[in-house]
Amino acid sequence: MKISLKDIIQLILFTSVGAFILYLLWSSQTAAYAEECTIQGIASTDCSLSNKLIQDYKSCSPFWLVVVCVMFMMSNVLRALRWQQLLDPLGIRTKFYNSFFTTMVGYFVNLGVPRSGEFARGALMAKYEKKPFEKIFGTIILDRTIDVLSLLIMLGLGFVFCFDQLWAYIDEKAPNLLESLPMYISVFVVLGITGLVSLIYFLRSTKDTSNAFLAKVNSVINGLLDGIKSIKEVKNIPLFIFYSIGIWTCYYLMNYLMFFAYPPTSHLGPLQGLLVFDFGAIGMVFPSPGGMGTYHAMIMEALKVTGVDNLSGFSFAMILFFTINMFCNILFGLMGLVLLPILNGKK
Repeated sequence: MKISLKDIIQLILFTSVGAFILYLLWSSQTAAYAEECTIQGIASTDCSLSNKLIQDYKSCSPFWLVVVCVMFMMSNVLRALRWQQLLDPLGIRTKFYNSFFTTMVGYFVNLGVPRSGEFARGALMAKYEKKPFEKIFGTIILDRTIDVLSLLIMLGLGFVFCFDQLWAYIDEKAPNLLESLPMYISVFVVLGITGLVSLIYFLRSTKDTSNAFLAKVNSVINGLLDGIKSIKEVKNIPLFIFYSIGIWTCYYLMNYLMFFAYPPTSHLGPLQGLLVFDFGAIGMVFPSPGGMGTYHAMIMEALKVTGVDNLSGFSFAMILFFTINMFCNILFGLMGLVLLPILNGKK
């Protein structure tokens, strides 16, 4: 894959935004920790936020950190199996190691260039299976669309089961939000209709196959649509639903079980886990590398709602973020880059 100027600009922009948010969080927590040290009579030379994070990490239970990683990796195993079901109707009966390791390489690439991992995942699968990239990428679009729907369901569950805490949070943080909600919905509806009409017009214009460029565009679009339509031909729908539920159950458990690893959150229960999961998922939506900065901010806000102080919330977010990325995404992503050529008989 060639890296264009647009890719470089996006990398710099999103990384800078994520790093800036993380910098602001670090600065605020450094000041808060310095104030706490003053109250407790701790010398400023012994008051280092980085040292506190290291000590907080050491205080975590290794057993529960391993369990958290296992939950995350289980979600990736289920995602790879679900992807195989989407590829099968297209005549792509890929080996499990291809669907799994291309997925992990995608996560790894996302840490560098946000959202580019999906293209890397599709390009690698197309390379090793010798199938059209457009069709494979269509299944990835479908895969992520199902994820969006799943996220909305999880957010709905969080709103229902944690209604009192969420309502109090909204009332405190955004008292005028509900009054402005109809306006926001109207804007989104108008934009959606405009986008849909534009898309229909564009698709119709590509039917003119006498134009080489439009014919190529039409071919690409048809390939993407073939991949998206593969949902209609999934052979085992109950198993597909089981994989989908399993993926998001693992995501939830990953956040909830992390409570037991870190002493300041060990008293929190399943509903608080759902709340933290929902806030963290919203933070991951922003296209910064791996959710850097935005994820931390949202996790801290969620834990604040549950009564956990900001410093402990910051440590919790940093520990979970570091654990998943270092011991899962980076490790298995690099393994994928090394093993995929070997497993597929390439030098």
